[in-house]
Amino acid sequence: MHTGRRTLLPLLFLLFLLTGCAGAYKQVAHFAIGLDREQAGLARKEVTLDDGLHYVYLEGGKGEPLMLLHGFGGNKDSFTRSARYLTPHYRVIIPDHIGFGESSRPPEADYTPAAQAERLRRLAQALGAKTIHLGGNSMGGQIAMAYAALYPTEVGSLWLLNPAGIWNAPRSELAHIVLGTGRNPLIARSEDEFAETFAFVMTDPPFVPRPILNVFAQERIRHADLEERIFVKIATDSVEDRVRGLDTPTLIVWGDGDRVIHVGTAEVLNRLMPRSEVIVMQGVGHLPMIERPKQSAEDYLRFRAVAGK
Repeated sequence: MHTGRRTLLPLLFLLFLLTGCAGAYKQVAHFAIGLDREQAGLARKEVTLDDGLHYVYLEGGKGEPLMLLHGFGGNKDSFTRSARYLTPHYRVIIPDHIGFGESSRPPEADYTPAAQAERLRRLAQALGAKTIHLGGNSMGGQIAMAYAALYPTEVGSLWLLNPAGIWNAPRSELAHIVLGTGRNPLIARSEDEFAETFAFVMTDPPFVPRPILNVFAQERIRHADLEERIFVKIATDSVEDRVRGLDTPTLIVWGDGDRVIHVGTAEVLNRLMPRSEVIVMQGVGHLPMIERPKQSAEDYLRFRAVAGK
C-alpha cells in the first residue's frame, strides 16, 4: 500500500466519524475492505454455475489453488488479511458460501456441509482447479472436512481453524448458552447484538469503531432468519465418522480462548486424523486468521513446506 493511502485512512475515519453520516460510515467500511483486498492482491470476481447458483469470490496470486472457506456468519473477507501473506505463494480463492455474503441465498436450499462441499467442488471445477488445497474456519472447516471426505483424491491438504462438526469433544460456552437458554449469541437481529457477537467470537479483535461495526451488522440483521436455518443444519451434522482415518495432511489450529468451540476439540480431531498436527494459539479466540493474520499464515506456510516434502 502506498504511504499516502496509509496516511489517508485515519484521516478519512476521523472525518466521517465527525460528520455522523450513516452513508459516510458505509463508504469508509467499503474503502477499508478495498484496501485490505488490494494489499492482499485479491480481486472480486463472480461466476454462475450450471444450476443457476451465483458465487462471488476473491482471487489472487499464482501457484497451486488454495480455497479458503469462511465460517458461519462470515464472508469472503474473513481471510483477506491472512491472504496477503499467501498470495505470493498460491492461487488463493475465497468464496462467499451459498447463503452468505454476495453469493446466492436460496431460502429452501440444502445447507448441510456435504451439500455446500459438493457446490464448492463444482465451483473449483468451473475455475479450472481440479485438485485443491482447502482451508476453513468454523463452519468453513466443517465444510472443508466434508469435501475431503467426499473427494479425498482431489484435496492436497487441509488447514482447519477452529472447525465445527466434532461432537465427541468438551462442551463450549456457546453450547451451554444455546442448550441452557435457547439464545444463540452467533445470531444478530440488532446492532447491539452484532456488537456482542463480535466480542464473543474473538479474544483479541481488531479495533473497529462502533459506527463502522454497525455498517457490518446490517447484512447479518437482514438475513438472521436464514442464518438460523443454516445453523441448525451445521449444528446437527457430525463429520467425525467421515474423517476418521482420513490421511490428508492436515494442520489443525485453535485459539485457546475460543468460546464458540472448545479448544479441547483440537486433540479429538488430531486423534481422528492420522496425518494431522495441532497448533494452539495463545490469547486467541475463534477467528485466528483475523486475530493473528500474519502468524496464522506463517504457520500454514511452514506446514505446507513440510507436508510437501
